[in-house]
Amino acid sequence: MDAEKTQGRRWVLTTFEDTRAAATEVAAIAQRGLSILTPDLEPGLYDHERFLAIVKRLVLAKRCARVRVLISEPARTARNGNRLVGLGRRLDTYIEFRNLHDDYAGHREAFLLADDTALLYRVNNRRWEGIADTHEPAVARRYLTLFEEIWTASETSRELRQLRV
Repeated sequence: MDAEKTQGRRWVLTTFEDTRAAATEVAAIAQRGLSILTPDLEPGLYDHERFLAIVKRLVLAKRCARVRVLISEPARTARNGNRLVGLGRRLDTYIEFRNLHDDYAGHREAFLLADDTALLYRVNNRRWEGIADTHEPAVARRYLTLFEEIWTASETSRELRQLRV
């Protein structure tokens, strides 16, 4: 095993609780930003108090930090509400939401990237099974490239910008 890989931890996710704990652990690694691809901000996952505290600390401590969120079902997110959206409205210079472009509507993956280093990845956004790794730069960069492609094609979410949380 190479020295670089020994710096991180990889584990398999099988339950919602595993995924929520992994989201918190992966997000805590970020120094520059978080990139999230999610269907609807998955209630209980991205609006959990510990996750929100990490996001808030990141963007307030690092003036250049950004949190970018791609959402495939913004209407459902707006209907259900989410505290990350509320935080994003207060810190809109640092946190931005975009609706997944129609060209990517069939995209079923969900992931959270911390910088270009750590990731939480689920092949099916309707299931909690996945993998998390706190130091896998090659894989994280691959998904960051995909995220950047989708982000560039997508538009700012009007539904979430107007949401009252």
